[in-house]
Amino acid sequence: MNPTMLQGFHWYSEGNGELYKQMKKESDHLVELGISAVWFPPAYKSAGGGYSVGYDPYDLFDLGEFDQKGTVHTKYGSKDQYIDCCKTLQDKGISVIADIVLNHKAGGDEKEKFHAIKVDPENRQQNISEPFEIESYTKFTFPGRGEKYSDFKWNFQCFSGVDFAEGQDEGIFQIINDHGDGWEEMVSDEKGNYDYLMYNDIDQRNPFVREELNNWGKWYHDQIHFDGVRLDAVKHQSPEFYKEWLYTLRANTKKNIFAVGEYWAPGELPLLEKYIEATEGSMSLFDSSLHHNFHEASLKGAEYDLRQIFDNTLTKNNPLLSVILVDNHDTQPLQDLEAPVEQWFKPLAYALILLRKDGYPCVFYPDLFGATYTDKDKEGNDQEIFLDKVEKIEELLKARQLFAYGEQRDYFEDANCLGWIREGDGNNKGCAVVLSNKDAYEKSMEIGKQYAGQKFFDFLGWFPDKVTIDENGWGIFPVPAGNVSVWVPE
Repeated sequence: MNPTMLQGFHWYSEGNGELYKQMKKESDHLVELGISAVWFPPAYKSAGGGYSVGYDPYDLFDLGEFDQKGTVHTKYGSKDQYIDCCKTLQDKGISVIADIVLNHKAGGDEKEKFHAIKVDPENRQQNISEPFEIESYTKFTFPGRGEKYSDFKWNFQCFSGVDFAEGQDEGIFQIINDHGDGWEEMVSDEKGNYDYLMYNDIDQRNPFVREELNNWGKWYHDQIHFDGVRLDAVKHQSPEFYKEWLYTLRANTKKNIFAVGEYWAPGELPLLEKYIEATEGSMSLFDSSLHHNFHEASLKGAEYDLRQIFDNTLTKNNPLLSVILVDNHDTQPLQDLEAPVEQWFKPLAYALILLRKDGYPCVFYPDLFGATYTDKDKEGNDQEIFLDKVEKIEELLKARQLFAYGEQRDYFEDANCLGWIREGDGNNKGCAVVLSNKDAYEKSMEIGKQYAGQKFFDFLGWFPDKVTIDENGWGIFPVPAGNVSVWVPE
C-alpha cells in the first residue's frame, strides 16, 4: 500500500467537539480511499479555550479533561473522545499523527516581575533599550489540573522572550534569565534571529524545561499511542533540541516514531536542507518549495512552464525526507501565510503528489470534504469563503492505491503538458498520467511491452474511448484542456 496522510482539520474546522466524532465516523471511508495516517490538530488546552485552533498552547497535559480557560473540552472534543477516535483509526490500520507545539506557551496564570531588554522586531539582535524591569504573564500553575500528571510550574526562567509587558507599548522583550545569553541559535538569520515567534517563547536551553518536555512526550504517547508527530514552527526552534527530543521519545516509546517538521520557507530550499543537516535526518520536512511552485503555476496558467514544477524542491533533492502537500491550514484563504493553490490546478497538483514515486503526500481536509467559513480580510471586512472539494480527488486517491507502482518514466518535453508512466510491479498494474495547463493534448508514452495489445481506459472518466497499447508497449494518451487524465489497464 502507498502511504498517504490526511490533514484531518483546517483553520476553521467546526468547534463544539465535532472533529473527533467526525473522524471516527469517516474512518471506514478513509480506509477505502487508502488514507494510511491522519494528522490531528493540537489536542491540548490552549489560551483560547473551546475556540482555540490549538497553536496557543496553555497546558500540554490537558487533552480536554480539566476545567481550564473556561471549558473542559477543547474545540475538538474531550480527552475520552480523542482517545476513542485514535483507537478506532488505529484498529482499522490508520496511523495517528499528533501535532506538537513546543515553541511557545500562552495564557499564563499569574504575572511576574523580571528584567528584559526590548529588541527591534525586524532585527532581534538589535537592542532598543537597556535592561529594565517588566511584568508579564509568565507563571503557569494550572489551577484547574493541580499536580495531576506533572507538578512542574513554569516561570520566567523557562522563557527567552515575551510580547506583552504590563504598561508598555507592544514589542518583543528578550528575557534575562539564567540559562543562556540572548536568543537560541537558529539555522537562518531572518529578522536577525527568528527564535522569537509569539507569546511566551520557551527557552529550550533550560535543563528543567527539556526534562519536562521529554517526560511529557512519553506521557502523551501513553495516552493515545500516536505513531507520528508533526512538529510546529521548527524554523523558530533549535535543531539541537528536536534532535534530543525525538531521540528520547523514540527511546522511551521503543517505537520508530515518524516525524515531520514545519519549516515554512517558500522557495528557499537551502534552508530546508540546512535544517535537515542540523537535525541529522531525524525528521522529514514539508516541502514548502513545491507548494510555492504549485501556487505560482496555478496563478500563471499556460504561461507557467510545467517542466520546472519540481525545480528547487525537497522532493527532487531529498525525496525520502519530503512530505508533499497542495495546501494546509496556514496557506488557506484569510490566513497570515495565505497562498492557496487555485482550484483549477488542484487536480493537477494532486496527480503530481499522489501518482509519482517521490515524497510522502498529505491531503488537505477541505480538498477532500469541502469547507465553508467566514473571517475578516486584510481590510477588516467579513468575507465568506467556499472551498469546494477537489474534482476527482477520490478517484486520484484510489488510483494511487491501485496503480501508482513500479518504475517511473517521465515525458516532460512540453512546457504545457507533462506525462509519466508507472510500469506496475509484480502485484499491481501500472498507469499512464497526462496533465495539461493549456490545451487538450495527446502524449505518446511507453508503458511497457508487458501491456502489448491491452486496452487502457481513462480512470477519471473524461474519455469514453480506450487506448490500445501497440506491440512495442507504446500508447497515445489524451488529456482534456487544463486538466489531468489517468489511464489504466482494463
